[in-house]
Amino acid sequence: MKESGNILFCGVGGQGILLASEITAYALLEAGFDAKKSEVHGMAQRGGSVVAHLRFGEKVYSPLIDLGQVDFMVAFEMMESVRYLPFLHEKSQVIVNTHTIAPPSVATGKTTYPENLLANFSRHNISHLPIDGAAIGHKVGEIRAANVALVGALSNFLPVQKELFLEVMKKRLPTKILDVNLKAFAEGSKVSGQ
Repeated sequence: MKESGNILFCGVGGQGILLASEITAYALLEAGFDAKKSEVHGMAQRGGSVVAHLRFGEKVYSPLIDLGQVDFMVAFEMMESVRYLPFLHEKSQVIVNTHTIAPPSVATGKTTYPENLLANFSRHNISHLPIDGAAIGHKVGEIRAANVALVGALSNFLPVQKELFLEVMKKRLPTKILDVNLKAFAEGSKVSGQ
């Protein structure tokens, strides 16, 4: 566990990346850290790449993370995880959703989805934790809760008590989606890889 760190959330539009980064940021704030967050939406509404930077520590002056400085990556889609490989270093921890979303070039048959994407992390000796967010979403009754399941897995690596994540969700999520997200977080936190 580190007392400061840089977290990169990446995926495609519609996967709940911004909510996941927001829950994490508020949990870090509740734990007494300074935290700064920034996101880039790009073509999010059309399934394009979405990335959120989150830095925490005693004092943080900028939310943006430089290349080679990401301590934790939470990747909501496998191909997107490889896109941000240059941001990682030899001690980075990657949490990667094994669910795939075909980009337009694959969906139209112009190219094929790459195989063995997670081998990229192994080749660089980067620790990675595959998690089937879709399966957890199905288990708790809401596929869209996969994002919070990944936050649950991330919580195992952060210096924040799990109760603070739960408190943040209770304060910030609408009642109609709270219960399923609490369940998704609990299921995700069981996947530690440790």
